[in-house]
Amino acid sequence: MPEDLNTGVLLYLPYRAMETRVFEELAAAGFDFTPSQARVFQRIAPDGSRLSDLARQAGITKQSTAFLVDQLERLGYVDRVPDPDDGRARLVRITERGHRSVEASRAVVARVEAEWEAHLGARRMAQLRRILTDLREITDPWR
Repeated sequence: MPEDLNTGVLLYLPYRAMETRVFEELAAAGFDFTPSQARVFQRIAPDGSRLSDLARQAGITKQSTAFLVDQLERLGYVDRVPDPDDGRARLVRITERGHRSVEASRAVVARVEAEWEAHLGARRMAQLRRILTDLREITDPWR
């Protein structure tokens, strides 16, 4: 019964449904991401990020991050450039293809949220967003 599910599971189920739709529709549009690659990709800052920062934010090793960034680079989603603040370091940046994939994923998310709003109603959807935004204050370490 739904009443038996803990709050974490109830939060996870809609997230997972949205994530599945995003990956399916991205693949249909020619953007081939794995969840592991996306976990790193979505953390790249607008001006680029260092591997160590991506690893820390994704909660994985620097070696795993480097492996995933290598894959993303081969697929054309990111490139690496010298860090202007430290000549020894490199930044991972999103390429034009990567930006197109972001726009495609945003369109999928908007469609899913519209479906949820149609199901819940505008008032309840707005309430859900406010509650989850408030919860972020104590759950989002990168806020």
